[in-house]
Amino acid sequence: MSTASQAKHKFCRRVGQCLWGDPKCPSVKRPYPAGPHGKGRRAKLSTYGSLLLEKQKLRNHYAISEKQLQIAYAKAKAGLGQTHERLFRSLEQRLDALVYRAGFAPTIFAAKQIVNHGHILVDGKRLDRASAIVKPGSVISINAEKSPAIAEMAKKGNSTIPPYMEVDLEALKATLVREPNLDEIPVNVQIMSVIEYYAR
Repeated sequence: MSTASQAKHKFCRRVGQCLWGDPKCPSVKRPYPAGPHGKGRRAKLSTYGSLLLEKQKLRNHYAISEKQLQIAYAKAKAGLGQTHERLFRSLEQRLDALVYRAGFAPTIFAAKQIVNHGHILVDGKRLDRASAIVKPGSVISINAEKSPAIAEMAKKGNSTIPPYMEVDLEALKATLVREPNLDEIPVNVQIMSVIEYYAR
């Protein structure tokens, strides 16, 4: 694992688990914080600390900034329905998240990069905004002729496809068939704690 990857997984050791289920994550062998006292007893978190930790887990999983998460929360709160459901779905339906879930990229960070570099099409049109929200029924694809290296990487995808997506790796197409149910989203986060954190 590269130095850059280790830096991205540093938070995983702090929480004792890999946020992305990567078997190569340092937290698999060392599920404790880095440093000389890392193996010692974990400090008990305050109520605020627990809420903050869940918020940080969510932000780190989707690799978004604090400002981006705040905006997503504000939009979810302003809309109809349950805030926690709207927030979780809006993050999961981001283009970069779905590219990652489809197995077109090995990490969420790689997914952001290939989206930002214009390698991804949505319903046949290039979309280079990682934060774009994908609607159910939309088809995400890669143009193999224009992006052969990306296409080759995508065809090696070994991601566990969530039930709200259909993926054809040979055709390099992924469809968001419906909105995800909260219990289907593969993120180990207490979403209500995130809502409580921002509602303080």
